[in-house]
Amino acid sequence: MAKRRVSSFTCTTFNILAPIYKRLIHEDHACRESEIKAFWLARNQRILDLLLSPSSSSSSSSSSHNNNNNNNSSIICLQEFWVGNEELVNLYHTRLAAAGYIIFNLARTNNRGDGLLTAVHKDYFQVIDHRDFLFNDFGDRVAQLLHVQLIPPFTNNNNLSQQILIVNTHLLFPHDSSMCLERLRQVYKILQSVEAYQKENNLTPLPIILCGDWNGSKRGHVYKFLRSQGFVSSYDTAHHYTDADAHKWVSHRNHRGNICGVDFIWLLNPNKYRKVLKTSWSDAVFGLFKVHNFLFKLLPRLSFVIGD
Repeated sequence: MAKRRVSSFTCTTFNILAPIYKRLIHEDHACRESEIKAFWLARNQRILDLLLSPSSSSSSSSSSHNNNNNNNSSIICLQEFWVGNEELVNLYHTRLAAAGYIIFNLARTNNRGDGLLTAVHKDYFQVIDHRDFLFNDFGDRVAQLLHVQLIPPFTNNNNLSQQILIVNTHLLFPHDSSMCLERLRQVYKILQSVEAYQKENNLTPLPIILCGDWNGSKRGHVYKFLRSQGFVSSYDTAHHYTDADAHKWVSHRNHRGNICGVDFIWLLNPNKYRKVLKTSWSDAVFGLFKVHNFLFKLLPRLSFVIGD
């Protein structure tokens, strides 16, 4: 059977909310969805139906438009994947494999129960290597790196052998301002690890796709740090949004009930100028402390006004 000619590929990132975290009221009893198999099984079947339906990529955050008959996303990055439940893991692996995907999952450290799943379609990519990054921090966060090569013929040049790095992650939730530095450190660890991987394998700088639930909006320090490193948001590019358009889109409702835009597919053109990573990191940390110092100085004035 002849391979289909591929002119573009798509990418979906999706926090699927692990059943161990989903709160329910069932028969007047507060519980977690993980306690009721019929509920979590049905919801995850629907998620898979959505991911594998012919129109799924048209409604996902995509890096480009796919003109092939099979419109499923070429890359699927899931967060809060319930790795601790063997039946659910087998469900995803069975259905994704049957649809032509190569699948990798990674648990968070310290047996937190959830983790990441990254899948790439074999019609589009050959997996050269993959790495797991363990942050070993108090949030037990992790990241996955896939080093892939596009299956020819991807362009008109049949000799072109384009390679890409795909990263999937889920950053710490900013429960309070003390988490800001840790979240920046997590992103720095990812970029450091990606940089080290390329040097270790004597690779010329490759295009990078960073996917995930970043738990931070376009107004945050993580967003500004990634922009300083040359990354662009694919969603902003597709919709012609600027850095100031944080209010124009949302990507999910968080556990506090707030709707927010925090799920990104970041793209890096390796030919684009960017600051040295350590310089960018120093600038980001200095900017964070500058903001906190300003707020600290402002507190006495606010207290005075409130006291009046």
